[in-house]
Amino acid sequence: MEMSETLAKLAAGVDLDSDEMTELMQSIMTGEATPAQIGSALTALRIKGETVEEITAAARVMRDLSSKVPVFHDEMIDTCGTGGSGVNKFNVSTASAIVIASAGLKVAKHGNRAASGVSGSADVLEAAGLRLDMSPEAVAASIEEVGVGFLFAVNHHSAMKHAIGPRREL
Repeated sequence: MEMSETLAKLAAGVDLDSDEMTELMQSIMTGEATPAQIGSALTALRIKGETVEEITAAARVMRDLSSKVPVFHDEMIDTCGTGGSGVNKFNVSTASAIVIASAGLKVAKHGNRAASGVSGSADVLEAAGLRLDMSPEAVAASIEEVGVGFLFAVNHHSAMKHAIGPRREL
């Protein structure tokens, strides 16, 4: 489906199926979509409300394009703050990751700098002295040694670079 058709469908409040959302996300993540198209898609999805199928398809594309961290545990969780909550008071996702890890569950914490709030996960962890430029192997070692590892979006989700500008401007 052409990008203009996808955007018109979203603007009309029509849900995308898994294939359509996959195609949209691939266009965004590979740099094929323009900043205006990315902004339009994000706005239309927000207004329409994202479906489970759309979120699942988007997550699959992001996972496929992300770096792979060589760590495997039967009981492991990954967390990520959403940003844009509008509350702008407290970085819950980072605190939650630390609490979960202290309870013994391995945690892969994904995050970035603040997009709309006071502090993103990267801002909090950098202020605490964490190096943000860790390789996948170093993140895996951190998960093994202390129970939590941070995957800075710029390093581990580099395809997101195409959405940073439009997302920040929204």
